[in-house]
Amino acid sequence: MIQAELLAETLVEVADTLVDDFDLIEFLRMLTSRISELFDVSAAGLLLADHRGHLQMMAASDERSGMLELFQVQTDEGPCHDCYHQGEAVIDADLSEAAQRWPRFAPRAVQAGYRGVHAFPMRLRQEVIGALNLFSTDVGQMTPADTRMVQAVADIATIGLLQERAIQRGVIQTTQLQTALQSRIVIEQAKGALAQMHSCDLDQAFEMLRSYARSHNQRLGEVAYWVTGEPARVPDLTTPS
Repeated sequence: MIQAELLAETLVEVADTLVDDFDLIEFLRMLTSRISELFDVSAAGLLLADHRGHLQMMAASDERSGMLELFQVQTDEGPCHDCYHQGEAVIDADLSEAAQRWPRFAPRAVQAGYRGVHAFPMRLRQEVIGALNLFSTDVGQMTPADTRMVQAVADIATIGLLQERAIQRGVIQTTQLQTALQSRIVIEQAKGALAQMHSCDLDQAFEMLRSYARSHNQRLGEVAYWVTGEPARVPDLTTPS
């Protein structure tokens, strides 16, 4: 699929949140994966703010970037943190020279194999609800055209999320975000269980979980709960390889 076709398909998926079986976790995971594909970056992660304005890790295109996003949350520093609080994109940050700006995050990111990072606000007008992070294994430079396009995708996703929840003044409902956070925790537990059962890594375990949910028309969080709480309901997943 050529880039233009993939971009068009992504924009449709990002905008299509008004469906009965909308799954927030799956939607955000799709967004990070598509962003990685479209803009030739190594990985992407996404943080959303909770009702107190604290960022929470919601999705990442792979396990390595997901751990970095969690580290940003724990240390309260990094490109997503700056991007969210300032409402401005962080572009072409060289992680090897960013130790003064992010003394804990930058060395950890370099240790994980990344050299460049970008962060884009998830925003609607002046309301910022989170941030989208892009990681690269080289420093490189993002073109102005790509910068505008990533921000456009992030903006459309934000509008879709807010529209789906019918939120007044652009604030995500506490209960819905809390439910998504709880689902993510269960999904992480299920990934660990499947990885142990099938002697595979966490990314492979997630793909098993995701594929099963899609093929059986089930929500990701629900299947994850069955893996950890009622394994007999999903024998195809929980029978060791």
